[in-house]
Amino acid sequence: MRIVATSLLAIWALVATGCGRGRAGVADANGVFPIRTITMKDCALAPWLVTEKLGYFKQEKIRIVYTGETQPALVIPSILNGNNDVSSSHPNGLAVARAGGAKITAVFRGGIDPPPDADPRLRHMFWYVNPQKYPNVKTFADLKNIPGKLKFSTITVTICTDFLTNRLFQKAGIPLDKAEWVSMPDIQAIQALKQGLIDVAGVHPPFYKGMDDAGARSIGDSLDAGLGAAGGVGFYFFRDDFIQQHPDVVRRFIRAIGRGQAWIDQHPAQAAQWTSEAIGVRITGNHYYPLKNEYYESEVWPWIKDLEDRNVIPRGSIKPSDLITTQFVDNQSFL
Repeated sequence: MRIVATSLLAIWALVATGCGRGRAGVADANGVFPIRTITMKDCALAPWLVTEKLGYFKQEKIRIVYTGETQPALVIPSILNGNNDVSSSHPNGLAVARAGGAKITAVFRGGIDPPPDADPRLRHMFWYVNPQKYPNVKTFADLKNIPGKLKFSTITVTICTDFLTNRLFQKAGIPLDKAEWVSMPDIQAIQALKQGLIDVAGVHPPFYKGMDDAGARSIGDSLDAGLGAAGGVGFYFFRDDFIQQHPDVVRRFIRAIGRGQAWIDQHPAQAAQWTSEAIGVRITGNHYYPLKNEYYESEVWPWIKDLEDRNVIPRGSIKPSDLITTQFVDNQSFL
């Protein structure tokens, strides 16, 4: 894990110093501003899709331009070189990029983990085992009784999956190096777990039903990490030069997608249906989103500390204010 993360730091440093001159967008004759982002074929699409369908982007005179699917590790470089303007990330992904010199800054809080009394299907992540392979594993703590390393699925490194898994390992008294990471989309993890190619699958809400249907056993979820909303916190981020050149566009973007996210919380079934139709995969769950434009440093620190504890970034080199600007935080409700 240290080697992979260090390599990412080198990539961010190379891209940040060799590129980073984004092609500034220009509003059309009607004042509509184009904002470029990657094409999404997973649960991350929901806020963008809903916000467009409800006309919130149009009301803010924003047109989203989808530039094509992009490998997870190349999303931030695509922002830095100007091929895209905005995307989303968890704090650890932002921290690794910023530590490598990437000139990007988060502007708005996206998904969060829901409160304990909310529908448990909205929790940010779920972990599963194949009960035929591991009949005695019924909780995360039971993994300590299995000798050797365990293969865990993850979409990519330095995201929510490894952060939350590390947190659950620590709570259960399991060494962090017990996990061997295998990269794959969540939807592939369902079949991989069934076939025994991985030992533990960590997936997001749209795919928990597929796991249940496949006979997998849930052994924990993100609520068990004990982090509250921080267990699922993510942020939308732009290049620094985009923010400096177009602060009003950023404000309009936040108002639009913030309303879309709040609508998803109020209409989860319809949001899931629209997302299913768009990506061609049956979606049965959604992420949970904040109802107000708020920001709390306390939700970011655990993600930074995890990177420091694993020597991914130097201790004390990054703080929340290096990752997120409060310039656009107004504590306004999106309902």
